Amino acid sequence: MASKLLLQTLTRRKPTTIIRRFSTAAAVATPPDYEDPSGITMKGVKISGRPLYLDMQATSPVDPRVLDAMLPYYLSRYGNPHSRTHLYGWESENAVETARAQVAALIGASPKEIIFTSGATESNNISVKGVMHFYKDKKRHVITTQTEHKCVLDSCRHLQQEGFEVTYLPVESDGLIDLDRLRKEIRPDTGLVSVMAVNNEIGVVQPMEEIGKICKEFNVPFHTDAAQALGKIKVEVDKWNVSLMSLSGHKIYGPKGIGALYMRRRPRIRVEPQMNGGGQERGIRSGTVPTPLVVGMGAACELAMKEMEYDERRIKSLQDRLLNGIREKIDGVVVNGSMERRYVGNLNLSFAYVEGESLLMGLKEVAVSSGSACTSASLEPSYVLRALGVDEDMAHTSIRFGIGRFTTEEEVDKAVELTVKQVVKLREMSPLYEMVKEGIDIKQIQWAQH
Repeated sequence: MASKLLLQTLTRRKPTTIIRRFSTAAAVATPPDYEDPSGITMKGVKISGRPLYLDMQATSPVDPRVLDAMLPYYLSRYGNPHSRTHLYGWESENAVETARAQVAALIGASPKEIIFTSGATESNNISVKGVMHFYKDKKRHVITTQTEHKCVLDSCRHLQQEGFEVTYLPVESDGLIDLDRLRKEIRPDTGLVSVMAVNNEIGVVQPMEEIGKICKEFNVPFHTDAAQALGKIKVEVDKWNVSLMSLSGHKIYGPKGIGALYMRRRPRIRVEPQMNGGGQERGIRSGTVPTPLVVGMGAACELAMKEMEYDERRIKSLQDRLLNGIREKIDGVVVNGSMERRYVGNLNLSFAYVEGESLLMGLKEVAVSSGSACTSASLEPSYVLRALGVDEDMAHTSIRFGIGRFTTEEEVDKAVELTVKQVVKLREMSPLYEMVKEGIDIKQIQWAQH
């Protein structure tokens, strides 16, 4: 066990120090200074204890088995994987190449096609900007969707400022793109099609095989942001016909700060590096490869490969328990995005006749995300939900529940109880809900300006 190795290392260096034994599964050895017996206070909010965690699309906890795989490379095998002259470098290099093979195996790729990066954001930047910069003499057009992650949309806007043209495909009300519209938008100078596999906000799964076939037909490189898909749905680079794929470690119970980029070798896709330096990772991503993080991502991918089917069955039952539990107790609950084509661990719900920011603040004991930008200066609803055509008032009330490997039935039941309690409380204060209960169609009311 890595925890034994940690103990041996520390005692060897400080023989007079009393070492407190701990398990690698225990993330916190001592309570932070903002926790006290009466509760937790942070950012002016006081709650009775740590909230239930249902925000798996934002990040996932590190699997203890992943941490066990990582610890030796912090404590004793700490060599630079690019050092060629001694054992420390050789063993780190071996660990990096093992992890590269583990990541490749999960997506059906060759290890030679995997480039390690700092995360999916960097991979997306390399893909979108790197491809278009490399082929800029002949290719000046990019196609993406209106519901992509911000880093893809911002990379596209950056290209527009450089004179490239970008088409932002709309989506249907279920969050899926229109394949015929995609086909019509492809031009002779289209250099890249970028479509997210699983949406981070609403969890819908795009028809990747069909998109890949269209791109192959027109000989256009296809990039996908698969950060939310990796380890959760079956990902096959050849079946999807992707040229580039962005991956993230911390969405699959691995560490933060590590990601990967799949780059197809046959037919070969070329990119212009976005960072210059020592030429590591085939010159695509210079910088010392962080061995412990890479080992963690590799271990997380290997675990996902073994446990994905089990996780999916279990998470599906928890999703059903959550949705049915809420719908049995309150009405006016709408699922945002397709229910047929969605990742089971993402449940994005809107609650009619409830003010979204109040709902989120009332759910202090459940760590969830809102579709509306309620934590920023802007109160604009989610751009993803707007693209689906969701009414602004419903978009403002959206809550994303993220279920994962370590979520329990008890946590789901408690989340149902707290959500229902808060929605009922807010509706009791809502004059609109009273009018609806009396049979008044509030959409037909012409409100007077004062």
